[in-house]
Amino acid sequence: MTNQSQYEMVVKEGRIINETHKDGLKFVLYEMSSFSVEIVYNMNDNKIASLSAFQNNGNL
Repeated sequence: MTNQSQYEMVVKEGRIINETHKDGLKFVLYEMSSFSVEIVYNMNDNKIASLSAFQNNGNL
């Protein structure tokens, strides 16, 4: 799956559980079925800076 496809799936199917802004970046934490995904958006150039996935362990 391409990076773009991953971003699109998370935004479409994920549920936002937290959002934070710092130093021109927006950190958005999405909950998926068995994992969470953090997407970092660079607000200065309106682009996605990174995507990180984390396995859910039931403690969120």
